[in-house]
Amino acid sequence: MKKQIVAVEDVYVPVQRRQTLDPQKVQALAESMLAKGQEAPILVRADGKRFVLIEGLHRLEACKTLRKTTVSVYLVQARKH
Repeated sequence: MKKQIVAVEDVYVPVQRRQTLDPQKVQALAESMLAKGQEAPILVRADGKRFVLIEGLHRLEACKTLRKTTVSVYLVQARKH
């Protein structure tokens, strides 16, 4: 996997993922990102011109909280069933 930088606004979060959001985790990650930067990229898959979040909801939301315009991602292949 190769690390890439993408626009935060290009990452789509599925509705099921949003239900697991913990605001306290987001705040703690945002504080950590202020001090150290984003240490672990989120996982996304390509879907046309956007990216669908696979893993890293709290990191993505922390970036949004900090008003960052970009996020580090690993692009993964969608599973073929």
